[in-house]
Amino acid sequence: MPRKTKIICTLGPATEAEEKIGELIEAGVNVFRLNMSHAKHEWAKQMVGQVRTQAERHKRHIGILFDLTGPSIRTGELEEPYELTQGDEVEFRKCGTEPNTELSTTVNYEGLMEDVEVGNTLVVDNGALLMDIEKVEGDRVLCRVKTPGTLGSRRHINLPGVRLNLPALTDKDREDLELAVECKADYIAGSFVRDAAHVRELRDAMEGLGGDAHLIAKLEDQEAIRNMDAIIREADIIMIARGDLGTEVEFEELPLLQRRLVKRCHELSKRVIVATQLLESMITNPTPTRAEVTDVMNASYEEADALMLSGETSVGRYPLRCVEALVRISTRMERSGGHGYGDHVLLQDERQKVASAAVELADSLANSRLVVLTRRGVLANQVAMLRPKTPGFYAFTPREEVCRQLSITRGVQAIRLGFSSNVEETVKKVTDHLLAEGLVNTGTPMVIVSDIFSDHFAANSILLHHA
Repeated sequence: MPRKTKIICTLGPATEAEEKIGELIEAGVNVFRLNMSHAKHEWAKQMVGQVRTQAERHKRHIGILFDLTGPSIRTGELEEPYELTQGDEVEFRKCGTEPNTELSTTVNYEGLMEDVEVGNTLVVDNGALLMDIEKVEGDRVLCRVKTPGTLGSRRHINLPGVRLNLPALTDKDREDLELAVECKADYIAGSFVRDAAHVRELRDAMEGLGGDAHLIAKLEDQEAIRNMDAIIREADIIMIARGDLGTEVEFEELPLLQRRLVKRCHELSKRVIVATQLLESMITNPTPTRAEVTDVMNASYEEADALMLSGETSVGRYPLRCVEALVRISTRMERSGGHGYGDHVLLQDERQKVASAAVELADSLANSRLVVLTRRGVLANQVAMLRPKTPGFYAFTPREEVCRQLSITRGVQAIRLGFSSNVEETVKKVTDHLLAEGLVNTGTPMVIVSDIFSDHFAANSILLHHA
């Protein structure tokens, strides 16, 4: 059986060469991510061109994901990093103000002083430094260091449990969004999404520019968790961004929270990505730790749609080995079955109920194949959320962009094929293609489900056909 779990790879200095992109595609990458927190526009355009070229060369439908920076809080520039010890006093001040202490840095969010209060915990650089807020003034915050470490320039700040009045999109995000639409991005991720209104604002901004990418909401703080149902319903895809989320909640809660989010995404029929530190040690080491192998296996067992690599492939020494490790681990786990969250999908409309009937029929027939005919990919995603067990699940569509927008969807192999107005001709074209590619044999049962209208094929219909 082909691998069901999709793989997202972040491009960076370690993987920006065009031949390396081709190697990663051959190794099993389905989507390439551009992290706009670090990417220059000219570089991003170059990467998009190289991915498209290599995807065509390797005859694969490869998605491109623009990951917007979002309204993150960061420290200012320092001439030299501060080496902090426990008990040191550190000042965080508004830009343009003068320091009052020796250990002082600016912050890029002027509303910080209004949002925090004495006693809050300030977390720097994904937990590398912990500080207690001891004093809040009009233009600065004074903190006491709890754990020693190094404070560098432009380090990310988290404030667990604090409601921040940050905007959904920054000026930089809007500039990057315009680039993503210009480059015909398949996916656009909004960082630090805190409620459904933030997703709507991103969608409105994208559609105003003429874009039609699928929107990914990254859940990264406690407020997002409180609003998770509304966010899941509003977004196209959810990303469990465990880096920032792991600093916002107690670490022993994170695995339970991941499982809860994956299950809820299944119930509400939304695709889900598990991201951050899957193979962190492989940034410098050629093999994963046993704990990392178990972590990846758990995400695959939970039947997440996709797994995402960040620093492992953007700056790591062994990007190809990282992708190969994900392929090996997820493929092995899939042979043992999954958690079964697909059985908990809430069937709320006619399309979902037709999808469920098709999956049940296909799973009941020995060695059957499941085929979806779709123009927009919606039905293919609905079928995929039910986690069919058939050895082959194919989505046929006449549109290349739909093929790419299915590159994150678990289990489905997207195939571009023009439809005929006559259903018999369309079924014959589909069957001939599958036979020619060796994906079915003569006589193989095929459950064909469609949400398209044609002269003879009603929307939301199921056909049992033999190759």
